Amino acid sequence: MEVQRPFLCKYCEKTFSVKSSLIKHIRTHTGERPFTCGYCEKTFSEKSILRTHIRTHTGEKPFTCGYCSKPFSVKSSLIRHIRTHTGERPFPCGHCEKTFSEKSILRTHIRTHTGEKPFTCGYCSKPFSRKINMEVHKRTHTGEKPFVCEYCEKTFSVKSSLIRHIRTHTGERPFPCGHCEKTFSEKSILRTHIRTHTGEKPFACGYCSKPFSRKINMEVHKRTHTGEKPFVCEYCEKTFSVKSSLIRHIRTHTGERPFTCGHCEKTFSEKSILRTHIRIHTGEKPFTCGYCSKTFRQKTQANVHKRIHTGEKPHTWQWE
Repeated sequence: MEVQRPFLCKYCEKTFSVKSSLIKHIRTHTGERPFTCGYCEKTFSEKSILRTHIRTHTGEKPFTCGYCSKPFSVKSSLIRHIRTHTGERPFPCGHCEKTFSEKSILRTHIRTHTGEKPFTCGYCSKPFSRKINMEVHKRTHTGEKPFVCEYCEKTFSVKSSLIRHIRTHTGERPFPCGHCEKTFSEKSILRTHIRTHTGEKPFACGYCSKPFSRKINMEVHKRTHTGEKPFVCEYCEKTFSVKSSLIRHIRTHTGERPFTCGHCEKTFSEKSILRTHIRIHTGEKPFTCGYCSKTFRQKTQANVHKRIHTGEKPHTWQWE
C-alpha cells in the first residue's frame, strides 16, 4: 500500500506524510529557529535539538551503556559507543570490502577511492579529504598551538603530539610488544620494534633495492647514492648526511658535554663514549674473543686482539 504524502513544501515541492515533518522542513528554507535556550540564548530549529543542547548546561546524561555503565547525553553517541563493545560495523564501503562502525568514517574512507578533497585551506588553497587535517594544516600558517602541556607549558598544534609529549613526563608506555615484554610510549615505535622479531623490511632503496625496517634508515642510506648532505654546521659550514652527526660535530665548536658519569662526574660529548667509560667503574667487559675467550671493554680492543690469532696485519706499507 502506497503511503500518502499530502503535505507539500511550497519552496521545493518535497512532500511529507506528516504535517509536523513539513513544518520542520520549511525551516531549512526560512532559517527560522523558534526554540531558545534559557541558559545561553542560542536558538534551534527543533525542540528535540534544544533539549539535547540544554544537557551541555545541566550535565544530564540519561543514556547509559548496558556493557560498561558509561553515561551519554545523546542517544546517538551511546549507539556509536555500544559498537566498541559489540564490534558491529554496519556501514560497508561500496568500493572495497571494508566496513565501518560510523557513517561519517565511511564517508571519509570513500574519499580514498574517489580522490575527493572537499576541504580547502583559506591561506594556500591546498585541498584535504578531512576537515580536521585542513584545520591542523592551517596552523602552519597561523602559528597557533592550542594544546598546552600541564607539566611544562610547552604548546603543540596537534593534540596527538601533546599526548605523546605528556608520556615523557609520566613515563607511561601503553603499547606492549606481543613477542617480548618490552613496552613503548608510541604505537609507531612499537610497529618498528615488532620488525626486529618478524624480520620485516618494508622500505627498499630505489637505487640498489637494499631493504630496511625503518623508512628513516632507508632515506639516510639513499644519501650514500646521491651524495646529499642536507645538514649544515652553522659554525664552519661543514655538511652532514645525518642530523645526529651534525649535532655531535657542533659540540666540537661549543665544547658542550651533556652526558655525565654517575660514578665520577666526568662529562662526555657523546652517549656512546659515556657508556664505554662507565665500564671502567663497573668492570663490565661485554666483547669476547672468539678464539681464546678473553674479554674486553671496547669492541675495537677485541678486534685488535683477534689479530694475534689470525695474523692479520691491516696496516701494512709496501716500500718500493
